[in-house]
Amino acid sequence: MTDLLRHPVAVFVVSFFALWLAARLGILLHGRQAPLSGETRDDFDVVLAATLTLLGLVIGFTFSMAINRYDQRKNYEEAEANAIGTEYVRANLLPAADAARVQSLLKQYLDRRVQFYLQNDEEELNRVSVATAALQGQLWSAVLAPAAAQPTPIVGLAVAGMNDVLNSQSYAQAAFWNRIPIAAWLLMAAIALSCSVLLGYGSHIAKGGPKLLLVLPVVISIAFMLIADIDAPRHGLIIVRPQNLDSLVESLRTS
Repeated sequence: MTDLLRHPVAVFVVSFFALWLAARLGILLHGRQAPLSGETRDDFDVVLAATLTLLGLVIGFTFSMAINRYDQRKNYEEAEANAIGTEYVRANLLPAADAARVQSLLKQYLDRRVQFYLQNDEEELNRVSVATAALQGQLWSAVLAPAAAQPTPIVGLAVAGMNDVLNSQSYAQAAFWNRIPIAAWLLMAAIALSCSVLLGYGSHIAKGGPKLLLVLPVVISIAFMLIADIDAPRHGLIIVRPQNLDSLVESLRTS
C-alpha cells in the first residue's frame, strides 16, 4: 500500500473503482431486501448522515495533516538554504586556505542538496545520499582542523555554522520521511467504503438512475488523490521545489 500512495493518479483510480463497486454492492443488497419504510427508513437516514459526516471530518483532518507535513518540508528547505548561505560567509573567518576549501566544498554540497529535492529515482537518490554523506565528512574535517589549531571564539562561529548545516540536512530528511500513517488511510478507506455501500443500499434511484451513485466515489477519490499528492514528497504535481537553494546557487555563482 505504501507504493500505491506514492502515485496520486493510481490512488484515484483504485479508490474510484473500489467505491463504485461498493455502491453496486449496496444496490445488490437493496434488491434482495424489503424496501425501507417508516421508522426503519428514518433510522437508516440517520446512520447514513452520521457516516458521511464522519467521513468528511476524517478527510478534513487527514488533509490538514498532509498540509502540515508539506509546510514542514518547505520550512526545512528554507532553513537549509539559510544555514548553507550563513556558513559560506562565516568560512571567511577561517584562514584563507581553509576558507577557500570550505567554500568550494559547500558549493558541491549545495548541488547535492538541490538534487535531493528534485530526484525521484530511488537508485539515483541513494547515490546522492552517499555523496552527501561523504561531503558532510569532508566539510566537518575542513572546519575541525583550523578550529583545533586556533580555538578562538571567532573560529568557533564557523564550527557552529557547519553544525547548523549538518543538522538542517537531518531535519529535512526527517520531514521527507514523515508521512500520513497507513492507519489513517485504512480508516478513511473503511469509512468511505461503508458510505458507498450504505448509499447504494438506501438509494431511491437504485433502479432508475444508478449513474448518480458515481458522484460520491468521484468526489471522495479526488479528495484521496489530492491528499496523496500533497503527502508524496517526490511524486505528483504538488512537490517541494528547492527555490531557496536554487536562489543560493545563483547568488554564489556571482560571488
